Amino acid sequence: MIGLVLAAGAGRRLRPYTDTLPKALVPVDPAGEGTTTVLDLTLGNFAEVGLTDVAVVVGYRKEAVYERKEALERKYGVTLTLIDNDKAEEWNNAYSLWCAREVLKQGAILANGDTVHPVSVEKSLLAARGKGQKIILALDTVKQLADEEMKVVADPAKGVRKITKLMDPAAATGEYIGLTLIEPEAAEELADALKTTFERDPDLYYEDGYQELVNRGFTIDTAPIGDVKWVEIDNHDDLAKGREIACQY
Repeated sequence: MIGLVLAAGAGRRLRPYTDTLPKALVPVDPAGEGTTTVLDLTLGNFAEVGLTDVAVVVGYRKEAVYERKEALERKYGVTLTLIDNDKAEEWNNAYSLWCAREVLKQGAILANGDTVHPVSVEKSLLAARGKGQKIILALDTVKQLADEEMKVVADPAKGVRKITKLMDPAAATGEYIGLTLIEPEAAEELADALKTTFERDPDLYYEDGYQELVNRGFTIDTAPIGDVKWVEIDNHDDLAKGREIACQY
C-alpha cells in the first residue's frame, strides 16, 4: 500500500501564497515561513504508519513540488513519484484522481492536499480494514455541519448511500474529511467510475465518482475518526485555523 496526495489544485482563495505555490505547499507553520506545509504534515503521517512510497498528483505550479522533491524524500524517508495532471487548471479533481489510476492498483491511502489532520486519521483507516471492505472513507461524525461541507449519508449495513455538498446538513451522518483507504481490488472499478464522472462534467469532484460507484451497487464503507482537530484549507480563515492545529501535532 502507498500514500497518495492530490496536490494539483490552484487554491486561488489563498492568494498571494498561491500566486507561486500550489495549495499543498502553502505554509501552515505558525510564522508562515514555509517550514511546514500541508504536504509536509501528510508525508510525516504516511511515514509514521509505514507508508514509504508516496505518489503526488501535481498540476498548478508543479515546478514548486519538483524543486522540493529530493528534500522532502530525505526529510520524511519516503520515495516520491510525481504524477502530472495536464488539466489541473481546467478540470476538477475527479480527473486528478483518475490520473493516479495505475498507482491505485497497489492500494493507497488517499489524502487531499489541503487537509490538515493528525496521524490518528490514517491509523483509524488502517484499523478499519479486514472485513472485506474495498474503499473506506474517513468520516467526522462529531462536527456540526453546514452547507459547504462534503456530507455523507451512511447506512450501517449498506455503507455510503449519498455523498455530496448539496444536501441538508441535518440529514447527513457526517462529513468526509478528504482521506480514503482504497484497496487494490477497487482500483479498476474506481477508475472507470471517475472516467464516467469527468466525461459527464469535467467540473465534478472525485466524490461524485464515489457516488457513481454507489449508484452501480458498489459498497463504500466509512471509518469514524472520533473527536479530532482537522481543517480543510480553502481560504485565509481556514489557513489561520490550520496553523493553530498544525502546531499541536
